[in-house]
Amino acid sequence: MQAADELRDAVEAYLDSLPLTPELGSLEEALRYSLDSGGKRVRPVLCLAVAEANGASVEDALPAAAALELVHTFSLVHDDLPALDDDDERRGRPSAHVAFGEGVALLSGDALLSEAYRLALTYDRTDLARHLVEATIGMIAGQYRDITGDTAELEEIHRLKTGRLFVAAVRMGLDVARVPDSDRAAWMAFGEDVGLLFQVVDDLLDAEASTATLGKTAGKDSRQGKSTYVSLLGAQRTRELAQELRAEALAALDGLGTRAARLSALADFVVLRKF
Repeated sequence: MQAADELRDAVEAYLDSLPLTPELGSLEEALRYSLDSGGKRVRPVLCLAVAEANGASVEDALPAAAALELVHTFSLVHDDLPALDDDDERRGRPSAHVAFGEGVALLSGDALLSEAYRLALTYDRTDLARHLVEATIGMIAGQYRDITGDTAELEEIHRLKTGRLFVAAVRMGLDVARVPDSDRAAWMAFGEDVGLLFQVVDDLLDAEASTATLGKTAGKDSRQGKSTYVSLLGAQRTRELAQELRAEALAALDGLGTRAARLSALADFVVLRKF
């Protein structure tokens, strides 16, 4: 079983060598700019870890993992646009719309999303592509609620905007390994918990970390008057909630044995990360 760093390296190598549709022409530069700008690659690593823990090879799961990262990158490119979150910095360098202009950034996000679906459709099972589409629609629905001040509960927004792609990472890993529905409950519960955990920690980091550490503008949620766990609960209670969600995520893995060890480490990473 490969270590998480090895899985992350496998994702990076696959993305570096991933051929994009030739018709994109010079637009590929903008896609590569956003895709190659670093990042934690948590979602694709989660997909690979779940697939491998259930008997699939990393090589078989890499297209699914890369598709998840392409969707995530699409969401960042679009989120940074002035019409949405309006952020000029991403991962420590200019956002795509600053580097290439809003029109090119918009099209590069569209292309990243389309390339993700193309990858998911390389499998002989349509479940993978369907789960990716469902996650993307959930993300968009969550973003809509976020920018319009929808009265939906904050947890619902985050389970859509952030959590859906984590759940999809688990589900697609299970799809690659052909795990039957009857054996998926524990894995799926972990995905739900760790997805919400990731956003809770994000809210803490936005409130407490620096722009230099985050690689994006810190404190924006507060200045824009957005509801976050920190604004609603306070920093201390939000830290407690993060630990509670971590405990719930780890409890979901009870009974899965040593094959779930790397998922436990991933939950710890999400809690302890600094960016």
